[in-house]
Formats: sequence, C-alpha cells, structure tokens
Amino acid sequence: MASFCQQILAAAGADAATATATTRAMMHGSLLGIDSHGVRLTGHYAKAIEGGRVRGRPNLTFTQTAPAAAILDGDDGHGALATFAAMDKACDLARTNGIGAVTIRRSSHFGAAGAYALAAAEAGLIGLTFCNSDSFMRLHGGAERFHGTNPIAAAVPLAGERPWLLDMATSAIPYNRVLLYRSLGLPLPEGVASDGDGIDVDNPHGVEMLAPLGAAFGHKGAGLAGLVEILSAVLTGMKLSFDIAPMGGPDFTEPRSMGAFVLAIAPEAFIPREAFDAAMRRYLDRLRSSRTAPQASVLAPGDREWAEADLRQQNGIPVDPVTIEDFTALAGRFGIALPAFDRKA
Repeated sequence: MASFCQQILAAAGADAATATATTRAMMHGSLLGIDSHGVRLTGHYAKAIEGGRVRGRPNLTFTQTAPAAAILDGDDGHGALATFAAMDKACDLARTNGIGAVTIRRSSHFGAAGAYALAAAEAGLIGLTFCNSDSFMRLHGGAERFHGTNPIAAAVPLAGERPWLLDMATSAIPYNRVLLYRSLGLPLPEGVASDGDGIDVDNPHGVEMLAPLGAAFGHKGAGLAGLVEILSAVLTGMKLSFDIAPMGGPDFTEPRSMGAFVLAIAPEAFIPREAFDAAMRRYLDRLRSSRTAPQASVLAPGDREWAEADLRQQNGIPVDPVTIEDFTALAGRFGIALPAFDRKA
C-alpha cells in the first residue's frame, strides 16, 4: 500500500523526498489506528499538489538563529516533508546542546503529529510537536469557529520497548474523525461536535464546529489550543487558525502558509541515561499494574496504538469502502495498479 501511495503522489507531481515523507506520515496513521490521518488522505494530498496549493518539489532552507534554535522555511511544500526535516534538525541540535527547537514556516497539513515526535524517540530523544490548523473548534461556551484542532504530540524513548507516545487534538476529536464517521455512516460520540449555534450534535453530517477537549471543563482544551496557536503561529509569524484557508477547499491553488513547532530533548543533558531509563521503567511498570475500577483497565499513552499496530501488521491495514473507491479512481486516472487490500473496515 505504501508503494501505491508513493506512486500516486509522484504522478501528481511530488518529488521523491515529498512522496516518501508524505507516505511515511500516512502509514504511521494507518498502522497505529489513526485512520483519519492515514492513507485515506492520499487523494486529498494529490489534489493539493496538482492544484498548486502544495509545492511538489520544494526547496527547504534552514536558518540557525541560536545554538539550540533554528527556523525552517518549508517553501509551501508538504507538511510531512518539512516536519520530518525539522525534527531531524532539532535532534541534531539537541545532541550538541541538550535541547533543540525548530519553528516551521510556509508549511501545510502534516497528518498525525505523533509521527514526528516518534521520529525523535526512535533516535533516542524526547520529541514534542505542535501545529495549528484551519479554524474549526469553538471556544468553551462559544458559537463560532475559532481555533483549529491544534494537536499536541510527545514521544519518549523506552529502553527495550517501543516509545511512550501521546498524540492528541485539543478539540474533543479531530475534524478528520468527523469525515471518517461520515464515510462509515456512524454517529459521533456525545459532546464532541456542535451545530452552527454551538449545540451538540451526534450526526456527523450536521457538524459545523468541534467542541474543545474537556466537556464541561472545555476551557482547559481551549487553553491548550491557545498554547499550540502561540507556538505554531505567533512564534513562527504564520497564519492564525481563523486566517488559514479550509483544508477541504474549494481553493486548491493558493498555499495555506501554515506554521509548526518541534522540540527535541536529550535526556543525558539532565540525568544519566541509566537513571532516566530506570525511572521510565519504574513509572510505567507502576502505571500498568495500578489498581483499576471494575471491568476497566489502565493504559499508558501509546499502549493502544502499539497493540493496534501489532494487530494490523499481522492481519493487514483495514481500508474503508470510500477510500477503496477513491483509490480505484486514482489508480485509473494515473494508470497505477491497485494494491491488494487485506481486509475492509
């Protein structure tokens, strides 16, 4: 499936680096069960490249502004290409300085934020990723779109096992989850989305805005979204959420001028690696063995995703009927053979 996605993006005008990074980000989503940010986005990204919104052959440029800080100009290319490159740079800076921070300018939608935090953890560092997006989340008590879903992701390396991984929207759910529920014909969970008057709805076709994380205490989710806004828009000089063109168009010709922020931390700059590894192991062992409520369980961030990845590596990645239809159309238009679907969602 990865090869198919890369071929489609290349046929749409992406260079090898863009097609590879974009597919890597989508496969991260599909493998870990974040289907809303997985391979179903292939057609959308191809359309953005063909239309000119996303430059298929960008020239990324770094400007180092301090020993542990740099700015990346993404040249209106794909967000995955820019953010993987930014996190690589942040890791390099952290290896020398203990921490490394990179702001990203002139970027675009990058998919699941966890893919980039995970890249740092896989390199042995702590990684954090932030990005704002087009306005679709109301404020707590609000009745108009204000923030984007504004994700926060963090990943921490664990000796001998896969990283601790947190990837969350600051809205109750990401907007792509609404699109996924529409395609599957399923009702939304309670209290995650609203109509145009800020009234909760469960019909995904009636959604006009998302609710902030926290339900009755949604001011907390709105505050976290504001933090992401500051780091990814104010700090980068890029567009605030309510100034970003909608992801779904209709205009696919003008770049969206999005910003993002990544941070890498080298544990050894603060504590011996052996002590860090031991403390993480004790923390997670105690968390996973803690007492639970009846018929309940506790999980560390990433446990559900890694279990799903194991299942999908064994049984194949599920592809919903709408995505299969989209893939079929893309294959016919570009003359590329369809992948063999292992099973359907």
